[in-house]
Amino acid sequence: MAHTIRNHNNRTFEELIAEAEAAPVDGWDFSWLDGRATEERPSWGYAQAMAARWARATAALDVQTGGGEVLAAAPQLPPLAVATEGWPPNVARATALLHPRGVAVVADADEPPLPFGDGAFDLVTSRHPVKTWWPEIARVLTPGGTFFSQQVGPASVFELVEYFLGPQSADVRNRRDPGRARTEAEAAGLQVADLRLEKLRTEFHDIGAVVYFLRKVIWMVPGFTVEEHRDRLKALDEQIRTEGPFVAHTTRFLIEARKPLRSF
Repeated sequence: MAHTIRNHNNRTFEELIAEAEAAPVDGWDFSWLDGRATEERPSWGYAQAMAARWARATAALDVQTGGGEVLAAAPQLPPLAVATEGWPPNVARATALLHPRGVAVVADADEPPLPFGDGAFDLVTSRHPVKTWWPEIARVLTPGGTFFSQQVGPASVFELVEYFLGPQSADVRNRRDPGRARTEAEAAGLQVADLRLEKLRTEFHDIGAVVYFLRKVIWMVPGFTVEEHRDRLKALDEQIRTEGPFVAHTTRFLIEARKPLRSF
């Protein structure tokens, strides 16, 4: 999300809502929010770090690639390059972006098994997977291979989630805890080489940005519709106009795990 903010609050609530409802939400490109929302970025620079690993790989897989935007930006790809995606609009978008680069895009539900043989890849990456199926990641990695992923952390943007849904339980808030990811990776036989968590300031500067975000990131407020939440949206619109941007905090963690060269 961009850091140059334009004032959209000189437009009516209904105008902002209508515009956000009409905006396409396929792919994983958030450029519609430029000038309307900001989000701090993690210090590790995932896209660049991922691209460097793809440049060194022999056979690489990007799981839940979304619209393929992050992978498409990698300057150099390995001889064998594959991506999976489960949502049909994103499959089409990723195919258009990645096929010209020689990446095979496989339509695959985001659940096991991955449609590849054992030890097929020396690198597996995934940015913001809905769920990481650790035994499958371990299975498709070659001995010595690496899994590299940036993931949504615990209670991410929960100020916004709880504004609409009310207080969430500790179990829900901690569902994406990086410590749990470490435990599950190690249980699958992987060795965690790096694990980092950061909390990042996020600002929504108009109600249209909120609606677009909740339409695109559908698991934040499941089943979100403007009609169902119109009263809360109207109240939040008035709050933003009076008090300034709605502030939330995104959490992200980076995990890098390796498959041992041999089992003991």
